[in-house]
Amino acid sequence: MLDELKALRTEMAKFQVKVTDDIVQKELNVADKAISYANVTVTYFFYLLAGAASVLAIVGWQSLRELKKTARDYAETEMRKITNTYEHKLKQIERELQRKTKVIAENYREIERFQEIHGLWLRASQEQSPQAKIDIYDQILDIKPGDLDAMTHKADAALMMNERQWALSLCNRVLQVDQQNAHALYQRACAHAGMGHEDQALSDLELAVKNNVHLGDVAAEDEEFDSLRQHPRFIELTHEHIDTSTTDS
Repeated sequence: MLDELKALRTEMAKFQVKVTDDIVQKELNVADKAISYANVTVTYFFYLLAGAASVLAIVGWQSLRELKKTARDYAETEMRKITNTYEHKLKQIERELQRKTKVIAENYREIERFQEIHGLWLRASQEQSPQAKIDIYDQILDIKPGDLDAMTHKADAALMMNERQWALSLCNRVLQVDQQNAHALYQRACAHAGMGHEDQALSDLELAVKNNVHLGDVAAEDEEFDSLRQHPRFIELTHEHIDTSTTDS
């Protein structure tokens, strides 16, 4: 009995040692696996952090680049708008300056023409020769074509040269433009009177006096109307004017 009990105790001690050894071994295995898992987890975590940091860095760099590009594009667009606006305004100012310069130049030329024409009129008033007057009137017409005053005065000079047909033609040209031109009507009346056209002469004289009553005084003294002195209608026209003037005075 004692031997069996001793053997049993020996086996129990061996079994206890084995169980303890197995438990320790399993605990070591578990600890090893835990350490390995923790190591892998930490490694993956750092990889994840590194990847996230890389992504953030790339995205941030891309965002900065896009922001820079957007800012540059916006600045260029605004500068282009401002430049276009000022270019448009400058072109308007340039066109306005050109227009005003053109107007000033035209006014200057007009002043020069006026001064030249005025000088020619002064020369014509001082000339005694009808032909010299006509030459000056032609110079005025060269500078200012169609000048009605120059043509009517030219007709007057033509009458002084007994060129009644020429004077009649000039008066007709004036009256085509201004039917109520009293000076042209008077000169044409003189031409008709000199050519023996009494009715036409009296009709034109009546219209001339109607438009300018002072021409009645001129007609009463004008030698061109010598052939009409005794004509009742001529007497009526000139005497009516004389009587009206006397009454007014």
